[in-house]
Amino acid sequence: MAYLFTSESVSEGHPDKIADQISDTLLDNFLAFDPESKVACETLVTTGQVVLAGEVKSDTYIDVQNIARGVINDIGYTKGAYQFSGDSCGVISLIHEQSQDINQGVDRASKEEQGAGDQGMMFGYATKETENYMPLALDISHRIMIELAKLRREEKEITYLRPDAKAQVTIEYSDDNVPQKIVAIVVSTQHDEFDEDEKMLAKIKEDIISILIPRVKAALTDDLAKLFNDDITYHINPTGKFVIGGPHGDAGLTGRKIIVDTYGGKGAHGGGAFSGKDPSKVDRSAAYAARHIAKNLVAAGVADEVLVQVSYAIGVVEPTSIFVDTYGTKRVDLSNGEIAAKVRQLFDMRPAAIEERLKLRNPIYRETAAYGHMGKDPKTITKVFESNYSGRVEKEVELFTWEKLDYVDQVKEAFGL
Repeated sequence: MAYLFTSESVSEGHPDKIADQISDTLLDNFLAFDPESKVACETLVTTGQVVLAGEVKSDTYIDVQNIARGVINDIGYTKGAYQFSGDSCGVISLIHEQSQDINQGVDRASKEEQGAGDQGMMFGYATKETENYMPLALDISHRIMIELAKLRREEKEITYLRPDAKAQVTIEYSDDNVPQKIVAIVVSTQHDEFDEDEKMLAKIKEDIISILIPRVKAALTDDLAKLFNDDITYHINPTGKFVIGGPHGDAGLTGRKIIVDTYGGKGAHGGGAFSGKDPSKVDRSAAYAARHIAKNLVAAGVADEVLVQVSYAIGVVEPTSIFVDTYGTKRVDLSNGEIAAKVRQLFDMRPAAIEERLKLRNPIYRETAAYGHMGKDPKTITKVFESNYSGRVEKEVELFTWEKLDYVDQVKEAFGL
């Protein structure tokens, strides 16, 4: 019997995503001026206020208040009517020095022997159902939010949009796990005041269906675009009016959108958030490494769908376990345990090795903090950082290195493909 699966995404103006972007931009600034910085920054946003907290060990000093304000303005919270703007909000910093008890378990005389920054398990996932090896419902949800943000910034076809928004996509699958059609799409978007609520709701629904959705479809391959159909149930701003939003409508916290950040409910999640954490925290770095493994395994043809789990003990160099699940889709004559054993041979999962392989001690994290950490195209860009205390730094960095298919040949050789 056919079944349904649903994933959601949220906009860069969602309160939790504002918090994630502030935390990751602080991290980038620390790493830009001191690549060995140890950072765990948390952010709280609410009506007119930003609270920064966490632990940092670094040789640099940055103006955290101004950095937070800049992120808020970049997102689009620039008007008093939003009850939250980068120029007028209060910013309180409660950031303090990292615990020496934690640091002694991580830093070692030899960089290669660096211990894991925490215990826990991390997951990576990949599937053949999209070109970027991501779950389809999440991929389309992200695309809806990205296009909606573009429409807001363009201020041409839709002029009443405000920064806060959410999307949700439900897809019907056949028994053999092939997507058949999109069943339902939910879009809730913050908007300016209208004179009449009923006309406002009708206008927003019309614009979402006739302007936004065609733009999303146009960017998809033909086989995926065909999943859109005339029978889709649309829920557009289903509660009605959505003028009060952003941090004025709901408080936002770093790390509260971990399923949006990863695989939309497919695969699994170890529970650790990413944003604001430097790569010594394996919550982040090992999750990226596990995605890198899963994606290369699927691209090499080992299986059509792969889940990789890795686990660590705080301060211990080698992972305590590596697990692989191919969901019955493997194309090699090996058990999942045998596949995992080959993965351990191919990929060095010590924390320092992950940092080096994926170039994670660079300021690459602001770009991860909205619309998912996984599934984006790797690319090289130049970023500029300026500080009243440390001057100006210009760095060429590689983004989303864990999305590179640079191990496919090695995987094929190891598995005889």
